[in-house]
Amino acid sequence: MTAESKRKKDLIGSLPYFVGVLISCIVALYIRTLPKAGVFLSNGFVRFGGNDPWYHLRNVESILHNFPHMLWFDAYTTYPFGTNQVFAPLYDMFLATIIWILGAGNPSQDLIYKVSAYYPSFLGALVLIPTYFAAKWIFDDRRIGLLAVIILAVQPGQFLSRSMIGFNDHHIAETLLSTVTAMFFVMSLNMAGKSGITFKKIKDKEFGSLKPALPYLLLTGLSLGAYALAWKGALFFAFILGVYITIQHIFDHIRGKQTEYLAISGMVIFAVALLLILTTPFLGGTKSMYIKGLFAGILALPFLTGISMYLNDRKLPKIYYPIVLLVLFGAGILLAKAFLPSVYGLMMSIFSYFMRTGGALTVAEASPFFSRGGLEQLYGQFAFGGYLVFFGLALLGYEILKRNGQEKSFLLIWTLMIFWAMLQQNRFAYYFSVNVAILSAYFVIAVADQIGLRALTADFKAKVKTSEDIQAFTKQNLKTKHIIALLFTLILSLGLIIPSYGLAMQYAQGTGGPNSPWIEATLWMRSSTPDPGLDYYENYEIPTDGESYSYPDTAYGVMSWWDYGHWIEVIGRRIPNANPFQQGVGGRRNSLEEENAPGASTFFTAQSEDEATAVLEAVDPAPDKAGARYIVSDVEMATGKFYAMTAWTLDSAGYYQSYLTGSGSQYLPSTRYFNSMESRLHILDGSGLKQYRMVHETWAYQTQEAGYKQVYNYLFGASIPETDTGYVKIFEYVKGSRITGNASPNETVTIKSTILTGQGRTFDYLQSTTSDSEGRYEFTVPYSTEGPISGETQFDTAPTGPYVVSYGSTTKEVRVSEEAVLNGDEVKV
Repeated sequence: MTAESKRKKDLIGSLPYFVGVLISCIVALYIRTLPKAGVFLSNGFVRFGGNDPWYHLRNVESILHNFPHMLWFDAYTTYPFGTNQVFAPLYDMFLATIIWILGAGNPSQDLIYKVSAYYPSFLGALVLIPTYFAAKWIFDDRRIGLLAVIILAVQPGQFLSRSMIGFNDHHIAETLLSTVTAMFFVMSLNMAGKSGITFKKIKDKEFGSLKPALPYLLLTGLSLGAYALAWKGALFFAFILGVYITIQHIFDHIRGKQTEYLAISGMVIFAVALLLILTTPFLGGTKSMYIKGLFAGILALPFLTGISMYLNDRKLPKIYYPIVLLVLFGAGILLAKAFLPSVYGLMMSIFSYFMRTGGALTVAEASPFFSRGGLEQLYGQFAFGGYLVFFGLALLGYEILKRNGQEKSFLLIWTLMIFWAMLQQNRFAYYFSVNVAILSAYFVIAVADQIGLRALTADFKAKVKTSEDIQAFTKQNLKTKHIIALLFTLILSLGLIIPSYGLAMQYAQGTGGPNSPWIEATLWMRSSTPDPGLDYYENYEIPTDGESYSYPDTAYGVMSWWDYGHWIEVIGRRIPNANPFQQGVGGRRNSLEEENAPGASTFFTAQSEDEATAVLEAVDPAPDKAGARYIVSDVEMATGKFYAMTAWTLDSAGYYQSYLTGSGSQYLPSTRYFNSMESRLHILDGSGLKQYRMVHETWAYQTQEAGYKQVYNYLFGASIPETDTGYVKIFEYVKGSRITGNASPNETVTIKSTILTGQGRTFDYLQSTTSDSEGRYEFTVPYSTEGPISGETQFDTAPTGPYVVSYGSTTKEVRVSEEAVLNGDEVKV
């Protein structure tokens, strides 16, 4: 057979696999774009999913307005400090560049939204391509690659949800680039292992042995570097490569194989990645860690080979090698702890990088995988592949012990390390999906081959040349064992694919993101509150070390729970105090002995208005300014998410307790809960507070709020309406007008007003006090009876008439101007 005819035959043989991968990519893209109506709303609003996708939109818009400059510092969040860029830059820079090119340098807002929304779906579909090649190259079997791709195309769980249309986050880029890195690394191992490359050959400038592997080594390094530039935690994958190279050193040494190819390969990969990382000025605060980690790897790998060569030269027993490495590793840790604390800290951070404690455990993506359920979690994320993967792992381990195989050893270590990371943080499920697909496909094909599939495939390739040969082959060569093998492959494959597809359809029902009340509330804030006086698209100057960003006097913060910070910034165009980077949360991190730092957690769990106000004022270091002007609450903060607020303070006891009810013992909110500022604001509408007024509420949903009010009425003998009210409520912190007057000495005085919200709902605002020995009394009230004024909050929630002051048989009406409320002026009765 001529070379030309062989190429033609190979091309024809590859065609079914190409078509299979292409169709799988199309199916994957189709599934991911099903809920587009939930992204492109009928009213013209484009709703991105989750929280962080909104900040990626923020970055992309900033880059396009200042192209090609990255937003390295953002003054429009974490008031009053701002923040350095938290994300690694590549994901947003690449997306912005695509949009900039498509828009001929001046893209429309519509184009920005559309490309940003579809971007993660395309990346999710693209993951299938490196998955195919990684599986194919690891097992030298295109069938495994194709079946892995088909399984992955319909896989549910986080791999799907984090690449759904509108979920414009870097997570799916992590999966894509880590899989590309693994793919090229597999081929690098294959080529380098065969090349016979040594340090001596390189020293003697005999580069011929390096040439076959070099392109793949460079591509692996570039992929790893790109991965690091897309996610600041990608050093973990470099750690996986380092662990594999170390273990493969041990395997090769014990088997009497030279190890220099491993050290040289790792050094080239890490060096290329390091050079790429050095091109960026910032990397989410982790650049120095990358430099130290990769440089340490470059130094350590030849050291591993040197020890192997030394022991071989001395003809010492092979088992000495792993023992020497363990001793040196332990000694290195002890020496670093004693003399190099920064190096020791880096080493320990690798092992604890994904472990969270305290409030951090309430971050959904960072919680342990099995914290929200048992083994059913595996099915929910991976369908039956979540179980079959472990059979694949066992079979893979057996094959490695029996035949070795460096590519298979890498797959084993890669899978185990990702599984370990997933156990610590469930977010790594979208990484593990690739391993599940590959190992499930491997198990199916490997078992089917033992039954007879391999023999059938070989016969088919040898005897079928034309379409006419197929019928003859079927009659003459198809045996019972072949039929059994085919049925086994078909049934097991469908058993993986069909349930997975069904779960994927459930995931594709929606996209998440802000619900209608939150969209309405943030848009209301954007149009009805004073402009902070800061250009949203400005490329802000990074403050010098030790200095804070200089905000204009008109700037102010918006206090809410950290989940909502990006929505407040990007949709509402206001400056949140706390955000989904968990900045501005406050509270404690390690023990109750720490100071309860001011922030969102300490504000909303504060047990009195005075305590909450002290927190608010402590947020801003300026002595004459509070950290926030507006407070935004939703019913989730007052119910299900309230525990998360207490967890961040490490003081979560006593907010709920057991009560004996008609339905038996129930765990319900307690007095400590109802004393909290969150309850005072959302459950009680801020009634009776001196310096906080509701300025807007959205419509209500059926939630747990009514039940919480039932408990309140039971505990305090009150009679507040047991109904659901605004899902989102916005309050304003004001100086409050001082209402003063005279009554009889030591007499109970009350002030009351009926408040009408923009939803047509009314509630009572009520305070009471006791006059002093001379009959003097004073109230501080937050509501204006005269309506909003230009340039200030255009509130739609206000008293229906004047305040009524009453004592004894006396009642007096008091009207209060907006200026008096904002300036803290006195109004005499």
